[in-house]
Amino acid sequence: MRKRVYPFATVAVVVIAGAAAAQGPILDMVANKVIGKYQHATCEQLWEQKGQPKSEEEQRAVEFLRNDPHARIAFIDKVAGPIVNKLFECGMVP
Repeated sequence: MRKRVYPFATVAVVVIAGAAAAQGPILDMVANKVIGKYQHATCEQLWEQKGQPKSEEEQRAVEFLRNDPHARIAFIDKVAGPIVNKLFECGMVP
């Protein structure tokens, strides 16, 4: 059975926890889970996931990050490097 990689699925915890709590340990925990999913995913899994639509939970998480610039900055600052490195290794970014 193939595991599907949902990079933003775990971000939903942030939505449930609320903006105040998201600025601290919960946001770090979620970011670490997202980083781990990318680090453990194969390039084939990432390519398969690329064209798939986002789940409702992922859409809510992304909307939360769009509406909370502080949480978005903290999240992106933490996940950007490891995720972009993995995407580069997989040939998904130039």
